Amino acid sequence: MNRPKFKAPVPSESQEQIVIFRWKQLMINRYYELRTMFAVPNGGHRHPAVGAKMKREGALAGVSDIMLPVAKGKYHGLFVELKRKAGSHTSEAQKEFQALVNDNGYLAVVCRGADEAIETIENYLNLGVFTG
Repeated sequence: MNRPKFKAPVPSESQEQIVIFRWKQLMINRYYELRTMFAVPNGGHRHPAVGAKMKREGALAGVSDIMLPVAKGKYHGLFVELKRKAGSHTSEAQKEFQALVNDNGYLAVVCRGADEAIETIENYLNLGVFTG
């Protein structure tokens, strides 16, 4: 008998980012620098008036989702653009932002899912190999 195969849903970027910041809280004693890591609330759906106000206040399209403002090795800090494990792409504004910050001494990477992002952040903090 052929049973239908169950395909688990792909977590949203929001769900993946929540996992990353829960991990941060668990690892803050191991990696003191994680105290400075923060999310950039650029994405998401909002009322057009709120989006317009944010733009007037300085919001910038393409800015990465997560910033770790800690210098390591030759880098001034780490920017992580978080994507779902499947079904999402990097916008032109995001690619442009990443190229600009990479050209200015930062490390900007795209990570697919929380596991890849966490591995990249740990590797950055330990000056290891980057997966993003």
